[in-house]
Amino acid sequence: MRALEIEQLDVDLGGRPVLRDVRLHLERGELVGLLGPNGAGKTTLLRAALALIRIRGGRVLVEGKQARPGRSAIGYVPQRHEFTWDFPISVEQAVLSGRTGRIGLLRRPAVDDRRAVGEALDRVQLTQLQRRPVGELSGGQRQRVLVARALALAPGILLLDEPFTGLDMPTQELLGDLFTSLAGEGRAVLMTTHDLVAAVESCTRLVLLNGRIIADGPPADVQDVELWRRTFGVSASSPLLKLIKAA
Repeated sequence: MRALEIEQLDVDLGGRPVLRDVRLHLERGELVGLLGPNGAGKTTLLRAALALIRIRGGRVLVEGKQARPGRSAIGYVPQRHEFTWDFPISVEQAVLSGRTGRIGLLRRPAVDDRRAVGEALDRVQLTQLQRRPVGELSGGQRQRVLVARALALAPGILLLDEPFTGLDMPTQELLGDLFTSLAGEGRAVLMTTHDLVAAVESCTRLVLLNGRIIADGPPADVQDVELWRRTFGVSASSPLLKLIKAA
C-alpha cells in the first residue's frame, strides 16, 4: 500500500485553475523533491494532500484511505510565516501544539505526549531551548521548531513546504541530514524547495510541477533540460539550466 496516492487531481482557487490532472504517489522510504516556479501549485498540492482545501476533481488517498483534515499519519511543516511567532508560548509548548488533535482541546497532555515532544526536540537539537519563548528564536531555530512540531506526531508521512528558505548553511545541513534519515527509517517525505541543486543531490525522486506534472523520476532520469525549461519557463541560456547540468 502506498503512503500517499493522488489521482487525477484538479484544484481551482478563486475560480482559477491551479492544478490539473495531477497524478502522484509517495512510497515509504522516499525523499521526494517537488520543484516548480512560484505559482506552480506546489503548496496547493500539499494542502490538497492534507484535505485543507476543496478539490474540483480526483482523489487523495492516505495509507489507502480518503484524506481528511487532521489525519495523524501526516506531519506538515508549513512555511515559517504561517505560524504566529509572537504568541507567548515556549518552544516545548509550540511543539506540543502539534499533538492537539490527538490529545483533545480540553485534555491534559499524557506521559506519551511529553515523551513524543522530547524525542522530537532532540532530533532537531533544540532540547536546551525548550523553555525559551518562541518569539526570541532565530529564523533557523524557528524552522526547527516547526519540524519538531510535525515530528511530535510520529507521522508516517512528512510534508515540507520550503523548509530551507532563509536558513544558514549549518541549519540547512542539519535538517537535510534529518530528512534523509527519516526517509531511511521508512517514512515518506515530500518536500517543496527552491534549492534545486540540493534537491538533485539529496532526493530519491524529483517531481517537476507547473500546474501539471511535467516530469517524475529519479534525478538521473530527469536531466533533459527541455523538461526544466517547460517547468520554469526559462530560456535555453538560463543560469538555472547550467546549474542543473552541473549537478
